[in-house]
Amino acid sequence: MPVWAWIIIALAIVALIGVVAWTASRSVRTERLRKRFGPEYDRTVEASPGRRDAEAELDARRRRREQLDIRPLDPASSEQYAQLWTDAQRRFVDAPKEAVGEADALVVRVMRERGYPTEGFEQRSSDVSVDHPEVVENYRAAHAISLANEQGLADTEELRRAMVHYRAMFAVLLDTGAHGETRMREAR
Repeated sequence: MPVWAWIIIALAIVALIGVVAWTASRSVRTERLRKRFGPEYDRTVEASPGRRDAEAELDARRRRREQLDIRPLDPASSEQYAQLWTDAQRRFVDAPKEAVGEADALVVRVMRERGYPTEGFEQRSSDVSVDHPEVVENYRAAHAISLANEQGLADTEELRRAMVHYRAMFAVLLDTGAHGETRMREAR
């Protein structure tokens, strides 16, 4: 066999190995993102033109989050916020519309104090999805109901669901370990 034929065979083998390695790295990346983002991975893929775009967005979220200084609340702040949450829940009985607005504002305040940027809902939900992908959908659902509430389009049952969704988001933001969970159980 001539030398040029061996060269072509060698190049084909190298190209095949490259394709296999690239495919394997894509599979590993996909699995890593699925594991980290859970249901948020599927939601992002559905909302994007393609899986590659979705994965690029999720990687960008992860890189952005790495630049943030997210910190736990100090115990005094945690106690104060737990009390504010309890107050908002109590107000729901007499003023559900106002209580939902209060819950939304309270979640944003806790996010800000923990170090999350709070410049817009989409950015807030994207940032928090990196650390809390299991509850960010609750935040999105609560926010959608809150927007409907501002337009006078949410009924009391929807407002109740918004409070439940906000509570799930609030609980993970407030969490400072076992004591934080105790405070949230008390606040419920």
